[in-house]
This record gives sequence, C-alpha cells and structure tokens, in this order.
Amino acid sequence: MGNNIVVIAHDRKKPVLSRFLKEREQWLIDRTIVATGRTAEYIEQSESRLVIEHLSPGRSGGYNQITEMISSGQIQLVFFFHDPEVEYAYHPDIRALMDACIESDIPLALNASSAERLIIGQIRIELASR
Repeated sequence: MGNNIVVIAHDRKKPVLSRFLKEREQWLIDRTIVATGRTAEYIEQSESRLVIEHLSPGRSGGYNQITEMISSGQIQLVFFFHDPEVEYAYHPDIRALMDACIESDIPLALNASSAERLIIGQIRIELASR
C-alpha cells in the first residue's frame, strides 16, 4: 500500500481541515497528499508546506478518481471533513467513495477527532514495523 493520504473538505469545513493539516505538517510532510481540486487549492493558499496532488474538483469527477485510487490499493488513509448540512447532486459519488473505503478496509475520518486518532494509530503501526 502506498503512503498516500486523501484529504477532502466541503466548503464550510475547509478551514478546519486546513488548520488540522497545518498543525500536523511535520508528520505529513513526507507523505503524498491527494485532494480534490478546490480542497487542494484551499490548502495551498493557507501557506502550507505540503505538496498536494491535485485531482478534479469533487463535482467534476474528483470523488470518482479517489474512489478508483482507493479500490486499486493506492490510498492509506482518507480524511473527509464532511458537512452533513449540505446535500449535493453528486452525493452518490460521495457515497461510492465511502463505500470503497469500507470495502477496501481503508480508514476514513469524517472530522478532526477521528483523523487525529487515525494518525496516532498509523504512527503506532509504523513504529511496530521497524
């Protein structure tokens, strides 16, 4: 499995995700961060030192690109800071992404608290494999 981490945030959650990533930049700096178009742009505008691999915006196929990457074993973790108050026409694409995480046994965090715990778990796994 790769060292790729997906980061996605709905508009209202983009500042939360950006802050979260900035506070954990030291751990993330040597990993490949993959993001849908607008999320990638937002993170880069926040003066992050992280290198972000841009995919299409979510509504333009980005969720589907990530789903394919998950299904093909290219993704290690997914941080999707989801806004439950928003309903999009492309909601089935979001559901397919989440289902791919379940089927492929890829950890999925929907908020900062769960993302933090995934990072802690990943650190423990990495230390144990040394």
